[in-house]
Amino acid sequence: MLTFIVRRILTLIPVAFIVLVVTFSLIHLTPGNPAYTILGEQASPQAVHLLDVKMGLTQPVAGQFIHYVGQVAQGRLGVSLLDGQSVMSLILTRLPVTLELAVLAVLLSLAIALPAGILAAYRPNTWVDSLSRVLALIGAAVPNFWLALLLVYVFAVGLHWLPSLGWIPLSQSVPGNLVHLVLPVIVLALPLAAVTSRVLRGELIEVMHLLYIQVARAKGISEWTVVMRHGLRNALVPVVTVVGLQIGALLGGVVITETIFSLPGMGQLVVNAIFDRDYPVLDGSVLFMAFVVLLANLCVDLAYAWLDPRIRYS
Repeated sequence: MLTFIVRRILTLIPVAFIVLVVTFSLIHLTPGNPAYTILGEQASPQAVHLLDVKMGLTQPVAGQFIHYVGQVAQGRLGVSLLDGQSVMSLILTRLPVTLELAVLAVLLSLAIALPAGILAAYRPNTWVDSLSRVLALIGAAVPNFWLALLLVYVFAVGLHWLPSLGWIPLSQSVPGNLVHLVLPVIVLALPLAAVTSRVLRGELIEVMHLLYIQVARAKGISEWTVVMRHGLRNALVPVVTVVGLQIGALLGGVVITETIFSLPGMGQLVVNAIFDRDYPVLDGSVLFMAFVVLLANLCVDLAYAWLDPRIRYS
């Protein structure tokens, strides 16, 4: 198992290097002088030169990249151009909001997708399967921003059941925190649940035709026990793949969702950095999210090995 983990970590090194190159190139892909883009065309040459020196743009590109990699290796992602705060401190301040939102969204999506997928596979080509298919199609097709606005209009503006904006820290009030997260979590969870349920349904139907399932049925085990105990574990491997791949889409959805619901998380930090032309914050946030996706992919690989021990020797 240790060899499997080491091999997977080594395969992430080239990907991490590519991520570093891409994020480093963000500032250099800006047309013209990035300092003029940040300060505006009316900025004085002295101010532009000072900003170039502050951002290290006066050094050769190779030297800038080596310095950039060294800073990232030490956990230093630069400082904000607006207030001089450390980018890493800004990220760590916003991270709990996004982390709570993402975890709740994944849990809700699984709570919806697993029963829906299992029931659809247990009764294929019935009204249960058809209803699951229609709901999954709707959930996967509806854009996040449209669903968010619809939920706000119905439950916040129309019925006044839930708040539409704002955030209450978990340390201040647990009920208040959860109430403010109901709509954002639903917006993020429904598309993920739709895709996951259909993948689980298809894989579980395929697994139920394998030989070991027929043997379990021949022993007189009830059909529901065969599905839950013998079929579900093998059917979960592609489901784990889908959930892992959706982490990137989830982070993208967080940017839109946090902006609509005014949640002070990573998504709002990225949007504010774009509008404020705060390139160090934008660069650091993108880099941090990219490494989160890489870590999620590593966890998916480890989950494979746990679900199917044969994978770790392949």
